[in-house]
Amino acid sequence: MPEQPSDQPPRPVLLTDELRAQLNSVSTATLVNQLQNKGIRSTFFSGLKPIKPGQRMLGYAHTLRYLPLREDLRGQFSSGQNAQRRAIESMQPDEVLIIDARGEPDAGTFGDIFALRAARLGATGIITDGAVRDTPAVADLDIPVYHQSSHAATFGRVHMPYEHQIPIACAGVTVLPGDIIVGDAEGAMVIPPSLVVEIAANSVQQEAEEAWALERVAAGDSTAGVFPISKERRPEFEEWFANRQGGH
Repeated sequence: MPEQPSDQPPRPVLLTDELRAQLNSVSTATLVNQLQNKGIRSTFFSGLKPIKPGQRMLGYAHTLRYLPLREDLRGQFSSGQNAQRRAIESMQPDEVLIIDARGEPDAGTFGDIFALRAARLGATGIITDGAVRDTPAVADLDIPVYHQSSHAATFGRVHMPYEHQIPIACAGVTVLPGDIIVGDAEGAMVIPPSLVVEIAANSVQQEAEEAWALERVAAGDSTAGVFPISKERRPEFEEWFANRQGGH
């Protein structure tokens, strides 16, 4: 069996109240754009959908990796206190469970009982690039979930739980324990902890500029000089922004 990782969650950056407010006020599209501007291209979990409309999610990554089923190893990896159970039982408040299921849609990676246990332990979300079983019941729980598909079979049909709190790949994204995870109605994505303060501030600024651009286009302006804001129209935006801040 692989060596068990420490149950102490890595916290490379503290999610302060200010940082939480910033990250919860902007879209994943804006955050992804800001990371692209820094040259980091693969941060959005491709092909995963929210289990219910309008959900938001924020937390630290807690990773879990599944291997393809090999029948002679089933007893070694799948029975007893396997990695799936260890991952769920060691969830800490503000953590998001991220499951590497190799994009396999043909068996559930968790169901309603494990999702409820994670929620009771303070988890703030679950992401799998595989399937969820008991999907209607999971959708009724007070925990955001992002998944590729629904499937009634348990994980043992195609998976073996291998290890948790290690680097994984999920839906085309490399995830490390302690990465910052943000989700909204569009999907979910990863922010490197070392960049999260800068990315959050820049995203708030970007959305303010886009709000002004939307107002101007709705009023009949061309997008030229408005999106992105030209040097000539920057003072107009700055005045609008100052008035908006004053109104708060």
